[in-house]
Amino acid sequence: MEEKKKDSGFVVKDKRLFGDSAQDRQQEEPKSAASEEKSENTEKPKQTPDHANDYPPVNFTNFVLSLSTSALFHFGDFPETEGGQTQKNLPAAKQTIDILDMLNEKTKGNLDQNENNLIQGVLYELKMRYVKENA
Repeated sequence: MEEKKKDSGFVVKDKRLFGDSAQDRQQEEPKSAASEEKSENTEKPKQTPDHANDYPPVNFTNFVLSLSTSALFHFGDFPETEGGQTQKNLPAAKQTIDILDMLNEKTKGNLDQNENNLIQGVLYELKMRYVKENA
């Protein structure tokens, strides 16, 4: 945790005198800007995947789709773990549908045509499914 650079342009420097293992930390010589640029260009890419980039961007469409997937999970369409048993939780499915309905009401007039069509379609399908499950 000596020094980390992120794509956002921020530099995080650990200035603690002791490391995580409570051992004295060696004081580093300050690097010049030219040597930092060289080391940035010559560093090998990380071998471990960056899990923060594995998720889709946060926007209205992805949020609605996430909530609808959550409702489908509560309807028992897919298991919690691969190869596991599916479980129905109709009260949780209804709550998720109610959240989408509230979101629809609160965003009226503020959505573009595609977003409005998406939330209307998702609500219609989920409400019909809920009625079918309770029959």
